[in-house]
Amino acid sequence: MTIEDVIARMGWADAPDLAVMPLAGGITNLNYRVDAGGASFVVRIPGQGTEQLGIDRRREHASARAASASGVAPRVAAFFEDAGVLVTDYVRGREPGEEVMRAPHTLGRVAAVLRRYHAGQAFPGTFSPFRTAREYASVACRHGAPLPARFDWMMAQAGRIEACVGAPQVEQPCHNDLLPANFLDDGDRLWIIDWEYAAMGDIFFDLGNFAAHLQLPDESECALLLAYFGAVTRRAVARVKLMKIVSDLREALWAMVQITTSALDYDFVGYGRRHFDRCADALLDSRVPEWIQGASRKE
Repeated sequence: MTIEDVIARMGWADAPDLAVMPLAGGITNLNYRVDAGGASFVVRIPGQGTEQLGIDRRREHASARAASASGVAPRVAAFFEDAGVLVTDYVRGREPGEEVMRAPHTLGRVAAVLRRYHAGQAFPGTFSPFRTAREYASVACRHGAPLPARFDWMMAQAGRIEACVGAPQVEQPCHNDLLPANFLDDGDRLWIIDWEYAAMGDIFFDLGNFAAHLQLPDESECALLLAYFGAVTRRAVARVKLMKIVSDLREALWAMVQITTSALDYDFVGYGRRHFDRCADALLDSRVPEWIQGASRKE
């Protein structure tokens, strides 16, 4: 489906104020801002081969609606199931930027918005970063993606972490893709967009995924945990640290799948290499045994 098809199906073609603008920044889909009838919308058209990334567009639609009901995501205006096209309200905000996101005040705001949807309406489906990494690895190996020399070792270490962390005691609604670019600040509150990977899962992966993308130092991770839980425990720190490692492995393998499927002009090889390197470096941290022991504790 093209943007012209969406405009026709939404009944926008005759709007006197119709304006269409491509939105930059996405590395999975085609995104557009459309102004029509005195309102503004975002149209998300799926990129080529995104089903290989484990994206279920019906699940995304339901999750986005549930997140919107929690007040953390834009309203869903339409969903064309046959093409997986999602139309949401346009949020007049800005990406805070990594430096702002790392500020203690912003970390408190992030913790608050995560808590809102974690405690909100259930999402359909379940998400495991370990299962996802294995599925991506299967696709990448099958298509001959350029995996690093230490890949088998990294996957084995991820299995060790999985055995330690285990399944969450209670699965909660999770976003599972908390890139800085998926946050918008309208000056009043933070919004989260792009719920493609959302499902019921482990809140520590959401926290670790956010911390990994921002490369938060130890003190900032503790500030995030304090804002989220009201206390910082050894177990929470350990689980976030381990989920940061798994987040980078999953992100690297995501890029390997994109190499084999995406038609977008983007350096997925370089992107994947950066995350593989971060994963390997973190696995060599002398504190990993301490984190594995701490993550298994009951507090």
